[in-house]
Amino acid sequence: MPADKPAILFVCLGNICRSPLAEAAFRLEAERADLEAAVDSAGTGAWHAGEPPDRRAQAVARRNGIDISGYRARQVDAADFHRFSHIGALDGDNLTVLRRLRPRDGAALSLLLDPVPGRRGEAVADPYYGADAGFDATWADVTLGARHLVRALKA
Repeated sequence: MPADKPAILFVCLGNICRSPLAEAAFRLEAERADLEAAVDSAGTGAWHAGEPPDRRAQAVARRNGIDISGYRARQVDAADFHRFSHIGALDGDNLTVLRRLRPRDGAALSLLLDPVPGRRGEAVADPYYGADAGFDATWADVTLGARHLVRALKA
């Protein structure tokens, strides 16, 4: 784990919707707060490995001034638990999988929304099977979580 700066990994199921949006939101919030941090995203599953984010995720990121078209999905691996200081899951199911995979000396685990007052234990809803508007709601949640995580890391 990098000692000089935080290293954050965001994890959802397929790494094409929520976690790449969380990565993008965190990059934006960290830049605004002048926080130097490493950031990436991954999925617990490998179904979309090598694919770009869902077109709807790309669209909502673009509407918020961020281009995520170059991101590529990947599956979380054992090295991630030592490469990152913190791993933020987007929901409880993925957090459970991460807890099973995590070695004793691995990265700290939590849900992305845990630092948000009143949202501890809440999942970021998966917009994949819903309407396009679900991606806007996901963006709002990951931005809120990223903003509070950045504040916690700066404190």
